[in-house]
Amino acid sequence: MVSSMTGFARQESSGPWGALVCEIRSVNHRFLDLSIRLPESCRSMEPELRQLLSRELRRGKVDCSVHHQFKVEGAGTLEVDQAVLGALLERARELLAAAHGAGHLNVLELLRWPGVVREPQLDQPALLAAATQLCAETVTQLAGARNREGARLGELIAQRCQALATLVALVRARLPEVRQRMRTRLEERLAELGGELNRERIEQEIVLLVQRLDVDEELDRLTGHIAEAATVLAGREPAGRRLDFLLQEFNREANTLSSKSQDLETTRAAVEIKVIIEQMREQVQNIE
Repeated sequence: MVSSMTGFARQESSGPWGALVCEIRSVNHRFLDLSIRLPESCRSMEPELRQLLSRELRRGKVDCSVHHQFKVEGAGTLEVDQAVLGALLERARELLAAAHGAGHLNVLELLRWPGVVREPQLDQPALLAAATQLCAETVTQLAGARNREGARLGELIAQRCQALATLVALVRARLPEVRQRMRTRLEERLAELGGELNRERIEQEIVLLVQRLDVDEELDRLTGHIAEAATVLAGREPAGRRLDFLLQEFNREANTLSSKSQDLETTRAAVEIKVIIEQMREQVQNIE
């Protein structure tokens, strides 16, 4: 399964408990790094939200934030606890009398006193249930966005694997001609030396040279890596780490192919293979 580590999702909901907004952003990261910001009214749901994100996402730096705005029915009204206010006024008058009137009462300061203004009642269970549902929907939306981007990246990687297969086939088709050219070149150089040559010794040297410069093994391994990449792309497990490992193997074989090459076309193909591998590496960095 190919899923991108980059994505964004946003969901909103409202009810008697007010308005809720959940936003989740994710970018590339070697591991799963969660950052969660919750309002005080939803603080108790953090462990459950962390478990949800860890269950649905495997890698990426994930920032999740929830915003809550409480909606007061009948906005504009102010409920005052008359008993608390009366006791506070009585005490204030006693203090003013003791100070012989050196002071004054501030109505706003009285209203700020804890308990004077009645706080609206919040249905906490209903709020937490709504916030949990909203976060789950946002995570689902994020996963969908990451999967769609991952599918696009998977197609690009598959196309580049096909391009690699074409280049490998091109190099393989040139091997007989390259080997014959190597044999002819060595025989010509030996002939230039003059004198009587040991034919058996010449054949041994030719065989050793061909073995040393032979790239059959590298081409076979590249073909195997291409097939393995296709298997990983088609699988149901997260593909990022396995593809990253395969690209290291791709690069190793491409470097060996380039170093062994004694043919201009093969060298050009090896360079092109390296270019394609680097393009794939950039894409794989985005895959979960």
